[in-house]
Amino acid sequence: MGTSVEKLNFKALGADIHVEIVIEDKKAREKARKDLKEVKEVYSAKQKIFCRFNPKSELSKLNRNLGVWQKASPDMIYLAKRALFYNRESEGLYDPRVIEVLESIGYKSKDTGNMNPKPMSGKLKDLPFDLKVKKNEIFLGRRIDFSGIAKGYIIDRAAEFLKKRGWNNFFINVNGDAYAAGRDAKREKWRLPIEGARNKNAAVCISDHGIATSGVIKRRWKHKGKNVHHLVNPQNPGKFSFEIQSVLVLHKKAEWADGRAKVLVLMGLKKGLEHARKEKLKVIFVDKKGKIIFPNQRD
Repeated sequence: MGTSVEKLNFKALGADIHVEIVIEDKKAREKARKDLKEVKEVYSAKQKIFCRFNPKSELSKLNRNLGVWQKASPDMIYLAKRALFYNRESEGLYDPRVIEVLESIGYKSKDTGNMNPKPMSGKLKDLPFDLKVKKNEIFLGRRIDFSGIAKGYIIDRAAEFLKKRGWNNFFINVNGDAYAAGRDAKREKWRLPIEGARNKNAAVCISDHGIATSGVIKRRWKHKGKNVHHLVNPQNPGKFSFEIQSVLVLHKKAEWADGRAKVLVLMGLKKGLEHARKEKLKVIFVDKKGKIIFPNQRD
């Protein structure tokens, strides 16, 4: 038997998830099927923690009890710490509290529709004022949503699981956030389409890398006659730029890439390119006309 693949598609956390394992031996087929089901269970478990659309999730329960210290799971504590890190690193552009703004402008989930939209109350203070962590407890001063980095985090956990199970060639794709291990069934690097590119066949080829995609193509709508999208700038929540279609960030860890992709979009094209060059990030920009830009092409 030659090289073949086992695939599994499912939905979790409001996203379409595709997982693919390359099989070299027919005896491994059942193991692959079992491990794919285990990956689905990983997502099911994390959904019970991070899904803001599920009133029974850990996140929803925490968001209903503001202003007090509460017990939290290791996953929640970890992402809270990472949120504080990305907030510091981005000088406030990454902020998990913008959920209030999203709801106020009519953000909808494909699964649940509008979630009780209400206006944002007061100006945001520095994130550490509203998000504090100590050992196994967390303090929330305002409601938060870690979806901006949770997808990458869960991808990394799923990839770690598959590696521990002995798989060297697999692909996890969650709406453009992905992790690629080894090679595909044709022994080529894994291909991920470049969202928003004018050339519809444009793709990035990756191996042993995570990748995060952020952009304004899929989640955009009109609110009171104004064009808006789901990427809110906490420093100027009333301004919505469309000069960047998408940004793809590559890194060994999908969460690391996830924590930077949205920030680069919010910076705008000029500042985003400057930042990417300065930090020597592995990034692909797609401008509003669909032109692909590699800020560090000479590298």
